Amino acid sequence: MVVLSLRFLFIAPVFFEKYDVHGEMSRVPAEVMESIRKNKVCLKGGLKTPVGGGVSSLNVQLRKELDLFASLVNCFNLPGLPTRHENVDIVVIRENTEGEYAGLEHEVVPGVVESLKVITKFCSERIAKYAFEYAYLNNRKKVTAVHKANIMKLADGLFLESCREVAKKYPSITYNEIIVDNCCMQLVAKPEQFDVMVTPNLYGNLVANTAAGIAGGTGVMPGGNVGADHAVFEQGASAGNVGKDKIVLENKANPVALLLSSAMMLRHLQFPSFADRLETAVKKVIAEGKCRTKDLGGTSTTQEVVDAVIAKLD
Repeated sequence: MVVLSLRFLFIAPVFFEKYDVHGEMSRVPAEVMESIRKNKVCLKGGLKTPVGGGVSSLNVQLRKELDLFASLVNCFNLPGLPTRHENVDIVVIRENTEGEYAGLEHEVVPGVVESLKVITKFCSERIAKYAFEYAYLNNRKKVTAVHKANIMKLADGLFLESCREVAKKYPSITYNEIIVDNCCMQLVAKPEQFDVMVTPNLYGNLVANTAAGIAGGTGVMPGGNVGADHAVFEQGASAGNVGKDKIVLENKANPVALLLSSAMMLRHLQFPSFADRLETAVKKVIAEGKCRTKDLGGTSTTQEVVDAVIAKLD
């Protein structure tokens, strides 16, 4: 778990307990879990999940053990950062605790693996309520449920049924549904049509990373994982830039996503003025275009971008 030199956060009444956690570990250390349970909130860097080999994801462990049932990723255009599409402002809310990510799989006989996808009404209703309540509180106009109920008629059908029931309680918010493959096509063709999207676990990962790529890249999109009692904030989309040790060693990693996630954390802690100041400073640096990491077409180091943001704080 990597925390950058975010010295400016100490202007807010926020103090860190720092721990080093790596994706190759078999479990999240007990002292880290104890710290999160005690403090209720965490800011973390990206943790690489080894591919294959039976090593479980520490990210998934955190979400399960703390019941962080909602993943929240905000994908939006940043002024000064050119993208193919304009007017993108999408919030992807993903169910975080079940579905394919439950890890319920085993080898039945050599060469035959059974992997179970479990969808429950409780978790589906819970994430739907979170999505509609988020839309209501943040003056969003539409919630789109992403599914594959044309094929997985029972599992995704239950998810859709839950979303429809919750939607009836929010008549001021437009509700619609879209099949996940059509959703991906529509995202790359006309992303401005989407507002808040609510998804089962696996689809949310795909949709959030696609939306992040459209809006400017995974290096600039903030996110968080939220439960009833705890919240963990980290970059919102991880495709392509987590686990690349060379980028970290060369001080070339893009800190913008973590900086904006820090602003989300400050807002969660009910420090909105500090969050606004941080977001404004980040946007000023991006808009000027003088200080950018390699993934955004620049040559700046990680710390140079952080220092530029600090300099822009009012």
